[in-house]
Amino acid sequence: MLSKFAIDYLSFSHHGNRTFTHLTDDPIEAEDFLMQLLAARARITAIRHDGAAMTAKQFDRMLKVASERISSELLRVSLGLDPSEIKDRFGFAA
Repeated sequence: MLSKFAIDYLSFSHHGNRTFTHLTDDPIEAEDFLMQLLAARARITAIRHDGAAMTAKQFDRMLKVASERISSELLRVSLGLDPSEIKDRFGFAA
């Protein structure tokens, strides 16, 4: 059985570029993993859902959610704000 989400990415290490695939059935775990990839500046090459490549709009939406979660966490830590203040001031999800 296929995993619900498959994320293909390139790892930029001293061992050369190698494509990896992260598999998960949990959409929250997929978002968390995308956050880690964005923070590590890895190249995300594809996101598949139920074996089919996501549309550009779906792909962008998943990355937007992950990047907003990163921004929200950085603001929370750097400014000492609670999630409701972040949502009110910056519009990011709490």
